[in-house]
Amino acid sequence: MKQPTMGIIVGGGPAPGINGVIGAAAIEAINNGLKVIGFYDGFQHLAGDGFDPTEHSRELQIKEMGRIHFDGGSVLRTSRANVLDKEKLKTSMVVQPDRTRTERVVERLRGLGVTHLLTIGGDDTALSARFVAEGSAGRIRVVHVPKTIDNDLPLPGDIPTFGFNTARHVGSEIVANLMEDSRTTRRWYVVVTMGRNAGFLALGIGKCAGATLTMIPEEFPNSTTIKDIADVVEGAMLKRRMMGRPDGVAVLAEGLAHKLGDVEELSRLLGRNVPVDAAGHPRLSEVPLAQLLKDELQRRFAERGDSITIVAHLLGYELRCARPTTSDLGYTRDLGHGGVRLLLDSTRDLPPGVMVTLQNGNLVPVAFEDMVDPKTNRTRIRTVDLDSYTYSVARAYMIRLEPSDFDSPTALSALAAEARMSTKQFRERYERVVRSTSHVGAEHPACPVVLNA
Repeated sequence: MKQPTMGIIVGGGPAPGINGVIGAAAIEAINNGLKVIGFYDGFQHLAGDGFDPTEHSRELQIKEMGRIHFDGGSVLRTSRANVLDKEKLKTSMVVQPDRTRTERVVERLRGLGVTHLLTIGGDDTALSARFVAEGSAGRIRVVHVPKTIDNDLPLPGDIPTFGFNTARHVGSEIVANLMEDSRTTRRWYVVVTMGRNAGFLALGIGKCAGATLTMIPEEFPNSTTIKDIADVVEGAMLKRRMMGRPDGVAVLAEGLAHKLGDVEELSRLLGRNVPVDAAGHPRLSEVPLAQLLKDELQRRFAERGDSITIVAHLLGYELRCARPTTSDLGYTRDLGHGGVRLLLDSTRDLPPGVMVTLQNGNLVPVAFEDMVDPKTNRTRIRTVDLDSYTYSVARAYMIRLEPSDFDSPTALSALAAEARMSTKQFRERYERVVRSTSHVGAEHPACPVVLNA
């Protein structure tokens, strides 16, 4: 009888803890009699032309897997290659698999004797894993391990994706250093973090570091402009100055750029074409959100005959391959081991494709079909709940304009004086965007301005 074989594929951007999953899964699979093959660069070679098993894959052994969990990065590398139909992506929001690429992956896996497949990645890798599971018609069992520093996969409750906690930890330390530099040099930093669809990472970093304010895409409507975003940041700057502090740090999720429009609108805004990634998403790294805000804010202060120093800072790539913290070290070992247990589970009637989750300390599979957004056929995205207590706490410790500032004549007068405007002008300029982005519930209202703080 032929030895059963498990393949491991890593897709999407790097995240702390990938090697922990690879190592734990490989060890558990080998100990259960499986041969383990790791594939380099995600789906890039499996789905592309010229796949060479000797160059694009390797058999994994326990002796080389035992201690890789301490390291950042991925021993199998990674890529954003997928099996999506790119031509249909240009004309339809409903995503479909590229039949040729999907069949290639299935045939090549089957040719190497792969009967079980563990994929590690975010929403787009989960989508490709689903298409491969469907394309194999049950001949290959697939388990997906949720990985992304964005924390936006549809895990139940507050269960994080692995890599998020480490990225938040490292990012918080960096922002804390920028806050001290800001205080020392009396300047402002506009820091843009990763977070394509959700603001979990930005909010977590800002909250842990005590940043002056944090802004996430969930707070803004789709009709948002650079002016709207600048109004919120400038309002915080004026309020901070009125309180005797000319310095501060604003943390923004890069997903705010999505609120400025689609690829065509972003290209018009920047005066050049904004490229898209392999899954059809605008490359937000090509949209200089921090620089756009810096230019807009400095122009506004100059028009008032005022001066301010603002530094635009992109915080992202330095988080993705960091050495995992202990929470992710333990978590990824659970996920890697659990992924193999689900692949080998013959006691339950599991579908051919599931995502591994840990709920209340127990291993719980989530079927791929339960993760589908029916409108797009993509993997559903989790976003920050603006009605949650954890969000209201984050807002309570920010310095930004709140509705209560416009309801207090004293506060409004002081703010208008700082902006060198009349109270009417100040209200007309800032009140609309402030009220539209205020989501703090009545039970936990934000504090009004405290004069001379």
